[in-house]
Amino acid sequence: MLTTQWWAMGLMFLIGFASMAIVMWLSIFIAFRSRPLYQKLNSQLDRYQQVVEPLRRLAMIGIPVLLGLFVGVSTAARWSTVLQYLNRTSFGQTDPQFGFDASFFVFELPFLRGLVAYASAIVLISGLAAIATHYLYGGIRINGREVRVTRAARIQIAVMAAIYIALQAVSIWLDQYATLTQDTGTITGAAYTEVNAGIPGRAILAGIAALVALLFIVTAVIGRWRLPLIGTALLIVSGLVVGTIYPAIVERFTVVPNAKQVEAQYIQRAIDATTHAYGLDDLDVVSYDAVTTASQGQLREDAATTASIRILDPAIVSPTFRQLERVKQYYQFATHLDVDRYEIDGQTQDTVIAVRELNQAGQTNSGWYNNTLVYTHGYGVVAAYGNSRAADGTPQFLESGIPSTGKLGEFEPRVYFGENSPEYSIVGAPDGAAPIELDYPRGGNDTSDTNAATFTFDGDGGPVLDDVVKKLVYALKFQSADLLLSDNVTDQSQILYDRNPIERVGKVAPYLTLDTDTYPAVVDGRIVWIVDGYTTTANYPYSSVQQLSSTIADTYTPSPDFPLDDVNYIRNSVKATVDAYDGSVTLYAWDDEDPILKTWQKIFPSTLKPASEMSEQLTSHVRYPADLFKLQRAILQTYHVDDAGTFYSGDDAWATPEDPTQTSGVAQPPYYLTMQMPDADAPSFSIYSTYIPAKQATDTGQSVLTGFLAANADPGRTTASSRC
Repeated sequence: MLTTQWWAMGLMFLIGFASMAIVMWLSIFIAFRSRPLYQKLNSQLDRYQQVVEPLRRLAMIGIPVLLGLFVGVSTAARWSTVLQYLNRTSFGQTDPQFGFDASFFVFELPFLRGLVAYASAIVLISGLAAIATHYLYGGIRINGREVRVTRAARIQIAVMAAIYIALQAVSIWLDQYATLTQDTGTITGAAYTEVNAGIPGRAILAGIAALVALLFIVTAVIGRWRLPLIGTALLIVSGLVVGTIYPAIVERFTVVPNAKQVEAQYIQRAIDATTHAYGLDDLDVVSYDAVTTASQGQLREDAATTASIRILDPAIVSPTFRQLERVKQYYQFATHLDVDRYEIDGQTQDTVIAVRELNQAGQTNSGWYNNTLVYTHGYGVVAAYGNSRAADGTPQFLESGIPSTGKLGEFEPRVYFGENSPEYSIVGAPDGAAPIELDYPRGGNDTSDTNAATFTFDGDGGPVLDDVVKKLVYALKFQSADLLLSDNVTDQSQILYDRNPIERVGKVAPYLTLDTDTYPAVVDGRIVWIVDGYTTTANYPYSSVQQLSSTIADTYTPSPDFPLDDVNYIRNSVKATVDAYDGSVTLYAWDDEDPILKTWQKIFPSTLKPASEMSEQLTSHVRYPADLFKLQRAILQTYHVDDAGTFYSGDDAWATPEDPTQTSGVAQPPYYLTMQMPDADAPSFSIYSTYIPAKQATDTGQSVLTGFLAANADPGRTTASSRC
């Protein structure tokens, strides 16, 4: 996959570089070759020529090359847009305005607009260079109010102007389609004013621009500038009238007095598109009529749910885990632990689970040797029953201790790759050499660090430092001369880095947006980190655009940085695992019907495995991801309404309650819990959240429950919403 990306970036760089450099050089060369040879210039231009002439050859090559490098780097960064266009996949959904498949807006339109933008920039810069060259060498002469242009200069400038204006005509034409992904205030997408004034206006302006381009061609032939200048003035005036004044008139005199009626069909378009783009078109809505009396035996029906109610809060129990199970200061647990479920004694059991990771700051003797060669990995997991506690109030552990013992069976306990692993470690040793990597402290009365088991990493987790060049490269990368000088760094040593699970998946699949809540699981004798991957876009027609980072932020999730923060389409298309021992990454195509994932599978055909190859144990631990749920929760605050009139009135909008334990006004996080849904036959591992009326969201006096959103977090998931 990496080579595919490199080849694509390299080819895009060459195309961008060559396009800019060749067109620029050709423009300057033509202007220079067609200069008047025996024309006397004014003294100022003579002085300019004397300065430029010695550097002319260098400038004619150097300027195009320098600009070509800038454009090449810029185009190389657009490699994903080009590859998606070349490998585009149909969505099977057409937009209601133009009748195009959604793939046109997701894959084709960004490519075409980018192509026109780059071409316009190249032609504009090259045209300006041609004008400057003609002026410097007498092709253009300004004498007071009189401007004289030679025939050669006129032809070149007129032709380049015609090309540039023609490109603007194409750009204006494409802008029609971009209206379907623009935020108009009430909805995303073209509403009444855009459909009836903006889109037709852009078509008219594109036609006028094309006519002006033809007038510049006429000027190149007959030598008269009046026609294209008049046409350009007409284009500017038309842009003001058709593009600004007329839409404002339509908005003021048609939309504002009759907004609810005239906008209804466009609001309905937005509702339908948004619910589909966020995977909510199969939402089950269950009305709930609250009653204040209970019938005899009513609670018996919820016995399975009440027995599974979690009394161990993963957000606040970490200090207890640390006090009871850290063992040594050089171990640590995450601040916010994870919730999962395991089959214990034949029954599915909610558990709070944590990985015992390395904390190098807790060492007694810190230094490069210990930090890099000795303290290299964490050890084991600690898991507790979510719905029970010991007699003294402490968690009731089902897996604990060093070495790990409990209900989770035998598994590889060493954690070289985790959420809090060191920046880099050097592991491995020659055959027969004494191991120096600290594995775990031994038991007994001697609790010193010297009474500890040691280990030698024998996996394939990083590059082997088997020559001086590699050692030098990594010494420079990590700014460490010790890496070169240490006798313990041998030809069998491996260097482990990029150790965070999310970071590793991001390196393997840069096209995915990754869930911020990765979680550990003991699967098939290994500790693995499970990472949910999303395919996203902000170009789905008529779908509401959300800022992903702010939408998923809550008490336990600080606002993260995403490469693509604005989204209006999302699918949980990939489940990824990262082996905590050797860092190996495996990607599974969870939603193999997603068109964006299909496109990326065409680009990188060998990187994903089908979901059918997931082991039974791994499948039992995947869940409905938290970030996706929070994004859908935010959408349903408004888009639970399926009637355009009610939507426009906004009188049934919901809000997510604020976390009552916080003072900063952050959203209450959703919760994972095993419970039985209404009309379900049995309890299931679920994620849920609540709603209050939007008008009460800022009222600290009261919060009335108005809605309840839950998703079956087990494989074969379904989503349900119930309203109180």
